[in-house]
Amino acid sequence: MSVFKRILVVALLISFSSPVSARAPRRAAASSGEEGPEGAGPPYASAIVIEAETGRVLFEDKPHLPRAPASTVKTVLELLVMEMVTEGKVKLTDSITTSAWASKIGGSQVYLKEGETFPLEDLMKAIAIHSSNDACVAVAEHLAGTAEGLVEMMNQRAQELGLRDSHFTNVHGLDDDETAVNVTSAYDLALIARELVKHPKILEWSSKAEDTFRGGTFILSNTNHLVGKFPGLDGLKTGYTRRAGFCLVATAKRGDLRLISVVMGSPSNKVRFAESARLLSRVFSQYKKVPVVREGETLGEVMVSRGKEEKVRLVARAGFSALLRSGQEKAIRRSVTKQADERPAPIRQGEALGTLQVFLGDSLLATVEAVAERDVARMTTWEWIKSWL
Repeated sequence: MSVFKRILVVALLISFSSPVSARAPRRAAASSGEEGPEGAGPPYASAIVIEAETGRVLFEDKPHLPRAPASTVKTVLELLVMEMVTEGKVKLTDSITTSAWASKIGGSQVYLKEGETFPLEDLMKAIAIHSSNDACVAVAEHLAGTAEGLVEMMNQRAQELGLRDSHFTNVHGLDDDETAVNVTSAYDLALIARELVKHPKILEWSSKAEDTFRGGTFILSNTNHLVGKFPGLDGLKTGYTRRAGFCLVATAKRGDLRLISVVMGSPSNKVRFAESARLLSRVFSQYKKVPVVREGETLGEVMVSRGKEEKVRLVARAGFSALLRSGQEKAIRRSVTKQADERPAPIRQGEALGTLQVFLGDSLLATVEAVAERDVARMTTWEWIKSWL
């Protein structure tokens, strides 16, 4: 064989032995700014980060994608309980007796026995910290007579909150039965969490790495492994089933800024915590609360006709802090509008006499009432005549 033929054969062998890639070109990074292995999307099915006070969305990736929530659905149960406590319908000291049905619920549990009695607060801690399914059913039966009755209350509350992506079928999140699978979205869970963090007791419980139950004989270990590790994090709820994947509703506060994040459908326990921490860190680094108006801040003056004082100061009824990206402070402007340059006496302290509007560029951020700083009494007829002498 000639030298040329030998070279040709070797070249052909090399070409046939080399793998040919049918993979599409690597796509741009996902909206999260990260992606998984080459060609893959972010390591979750959907995610969102919102600011708790206003509900403003600061990051989103398929936020309305319908998903099974697993145990994160327990945030709805927790919200109903705390609202009923606030309204005085139940007390955290109320005794709850475990039914036969509640004692048979599987999954994460505190192994309630039929006939065992615990205060509502103990069972709420078991739910918030340890994600106990049996405690959920016991609480639901106490509040609504049956777990199914509480599910109806959950769906009603969801409608009141405007949750368009949600329908609930049980109180604990188990989804082995395909006919009874809860459905919600990252966006809806964030709205639920926004209501839930208004109740300090929930954060008191969910921020504990562990607590005790059943007289100290059972340790409640927090399923949220970011507690005590991520600065400012104090909740909120984990969830996992094969159908749902690994989910986490988290909340953290730094300074005046509280964020809520939701990650759904992560492939592993480690990934859901890593992604939640990454998203929260990213948003905390990009945004800050900037005081724009102080409560009681002087905004101007209004002249007073026939008053014992010639004028009264206008002050801000409430303070306002704007959530801004770095460098946006320079685009903030304020505009005060008086109802009138002069008002007749009497004027009462706190009476609205104008408004302060706060803009970011051309976008209106807030309107704050401008009110009278103090009372201004009206002159008597004799006092008014003397004032002209």
